[in-house]
Amino acid sequence: MSYQLTLAHLYPEQMNIYGDRGNVITLQQRCAWRGIELHVTPLGVGDAIDWMACDLAFFGGGQDSGQALIAEDFLRRQGESLARAIEDGLALLAICGGYQLLGHYFLTHTGEKLPGVGVFDIHTVGGKKRLIGNIVVEANLTEAEPPVSKTRLVGFENHSGRTYHGPRVRPLGRVLLGHGDNGEDGCGGTVFRNSIGCYLHGSLLPKNPQLADHLLLLALRRRYGSSVTLPPLDDTLELQAQHAMVTRLLRHA
Repeated sequence: MSYQLTLAHLYPEQMNIYGDRGNVITLQQRCAWRGIELHVTPLGVGDAIDWMACDLAFFGGGQDSGQALIAEDFLRRQGESLARAIEDGLALLAICGGYQLLGHYFLTHTGEKLPGVGVFDIHTVGGKKRLIGNIVVEANLTEAEPPVSKTRLVGFENHSGRTYHGPRVRPLGRVLLGHGDNGEDGCGGTVFRNSIGCYLHGSLLPKNPQLADHLLLLALRRRYGSSVTLPPLDDTLELQAQHAMVTRLLRHA
């Protein structure tokens, strides 16, 4: 059986810093290697889409100025229908500014309050000091308790916002190195249904192929049924590089 997926890329011009576009390229390539057709639809200001026909979504990070430019359009044009799709199990990855706008609001350090769509039970408060540096998160990609397995994700963070979690979301994982969502409680990222938000730039998915395949499998199973499996790829070099980077960072922490 041949599979087809549709990925919506939100505001690729305004929300694309620190290599975030590489996350979409990674999903495209890992699909191509398996013979999966992945159709990427970029969404800019003023564009419309049928979110229930989408299987994947990516929302990257941007500077505060870029985030302010698209915040109103995102809330008015995409927010309600995207929230319904996320509730229905849309697989989504949101980084930094995109992550913040999926929460209730982002209160900037200047006092401007940017409303979010509220599908993630989080809120963000801007600080004067940026949280910058390499980050390692010990992530649990499933909801099993106790966790069946944990994956160490590596990335780079650079954000002024401090994001705090409410009870309707669970942390993506525990910060082993770096600041994480707020630099206080050790939380690194958020998971809600099949959607993930975090502050890991880098870009994230080329460095962490396990997470890329996790998102693809979620999307495939939502579209084609729970029995779908992903043919394995030879990620030996990628996983060796990831392991070496994590080991080096934690050794010198």
